[in-house]
Parts: sequence; structure tokens; C-alpha cells
Amino acid sequence: MLRLIKRHWPDREVYWWIDSKLAPLLEGDPDLTGVVGFERHGWSKIRRWLELWRSIQWARRQSFDLVIDLQCLARSAVFGWLANGKLMIGLDESREGARAFYDLIVPRASYHTHAVDWYLAVLPLINVPVHWNFDWVPKRSDVAARLFEKWPDMPSRRWIILQPGARWMNKRWPVEHFAELAQRLAARHSGLSFAILGGLEDVALGRTIAQAAPERCLDLTGKLSLPEMVEWIRLSELMVTNDTGPMHVAAAMGKRVVALFGPTEPARTGPYGQSQHVLQLNLPCVPCMKSRCAYFKPLECLRALPVAAVFDAVCQRLD
Repeated sequence: MLRLIKRHWPDREVYWWIDSKLAPLLEGDPDLTGVVGFERHGWSKIRRWLELWRSIQWARRQSFDLVIDLQCLARSAVFGWLANGKLMIGLDESREGARAFYDLIVPRASYHTHAVDWYLAVLPLINVPVHWNFDWVPKRSDVAARLFEKWPDMPSRRWIILQPGARWMNKRWPVEHFAELAQRLAARHSGLSFAILGGLEDVALGRTIAQAAPERCLDLTGKLSLPEMVEWIRLSELMVTNDTGPMHVAAAMGKRVVALFGPTEPARTGPYGQSQHVLQLNLPCVPCMKSRCAYFKPLECLRALPVAAVFDAVCQRLD
């Protein structure tokens, strides 16, 4: 949406209100005038109120022509409303009553409409054309150069990304399965190397996978900034991933993805344009859309997804 808005209105100033931990993804973006950080964790604590109030005052001083809320949560809706822009647009999402704050509400065409298409449905309301003539995630050469200094052989190798983490525990394909997959792929494809991505909370997962094929795996869990993660994905050939944020980065850059889904609905939030490369079991509870498993066989939707099926899917995509 940012890309299309700026191509239609190149002289407009656009600011992005975002969780401070994710703000590095947008730093230096050529289409942004500024990034407004927000402390998502603990935002309701009294010690954060002064900071939040200053942010609201700043937003009101900008006299925004347009405020767009795509998150549709109480905090984003209230902040957008308090910013006092001339027009506020949001999605027809029932969570937390956010829609009550919007001047214009954009319905989801159907239950299975992908989130990207739902977001883009906002643009016709403000007469912005929808097309695909843009780069979703522009290359950051300075970040890539830093990576090449840290890992000089990085550009000369064929990289497969393994993404074993996810915010919900029941979105995670078992780490033992990832480890076995790395072993099988290493035996089948002699020229492949595996980069294991994840945050500090995923270090144990990365260690387990790397031990399965130590000569071929590079454990990067907890070692990369968000911009560095993006450039690693850009250099890769394919990503094997749970339903998590880096999956969407890979899809946005046109990287091949094999996505492993359990409790969530890939038609709604799968890798955009690559839904045919999602593996998901057909169980009575799938998709439950819940962050806690209540099935009589706990986490069966991902535990029962066989390594052989994922291995075959990866080999087909590589071929």
C-alpha cells in the first residue's frame, strides 16, 4: 500500500506507526517521511502513558489528511482516531470494536480473501490505482555489504533458509523434523547450505537443527538484525518455514517458499501468491485459528506432517 500510494501521490508525506521492535524494517525506506515507534508490550502501563500522549500530540499537530488502520485492534484504532485526521479508514474486523472509530470501513470480500487483497481494497476508496509495478522490499546494499564482511563466502553458496520458530507454539513444526529435513536435503543435494533464521528465543531450535548437519548449516538465530534477515532471505533460493513473519518477507521478494501450516488458514494469511506450496494436514480441527491446541492429540496438525512430504515438496521446488 505504501508503494502504491507514493507512486500515485509522490509529493505526499507518509508516516508509519509501528511496534518499535519492528521499526528497523522501515528505517531509511525511500517512500517514508518518518517512522513513529510504539511500545507494543506494556503500552497500557502508567509509565508509558506520557510517552503515548506525546506521540498523540505529535500526530495531531501533523493535521493528517488520511489515517489508515490495517491492524484493526483497539490500540491502533484509538491512536488513529485521536490523531484527528480528516478521514480515517479501517477494515471490517470485529476484534476489539475497532471499526467503531472509522469513517470508512472496508469489508473482506469473503472469509478466504487473502489479507494482502483485503488491504489493497482500501486503495480504490481513495482513488489510488492497484498494480504490481514496484519493488515490495527494496534492496539495502549497505546491509548486504555488512553481511558479506561477516560471512565472506555468503554470496558464493546456494542457501536454503530454515525458519523453525513462530510466535504461537502450535504453529511450530517439530524442531526434530527440521533437523531430519536438513540431513535428508544435505544427502540429496551436495551443493546446498542451510541458514537457520530466528530471534533470541529460537536459539535452542537453531542449535538442534545445526547439530544434525554441522558442515552444511549456519545457525543465525539471535545473530541478525531485521534488515540483515531481509538481505539473507534475498540471497536465498528457497525458504522452508512455519507460519510466521519472515515467510511473508520471502513471499514479498518472490522467493520460493514451502510453508508448513497447522492451526491457521493459508488462504487468508499464507505466503501471498504461493498458496499451492503450503503443506497442511486435513484434520477435523484444522484450521482452528487458536493459539492453544485443544485437539485430543496435542499439536497433531504439525507433528503428524511427515518429513518425507516436506522433503519431496522442497526437492520439487528446487528442481
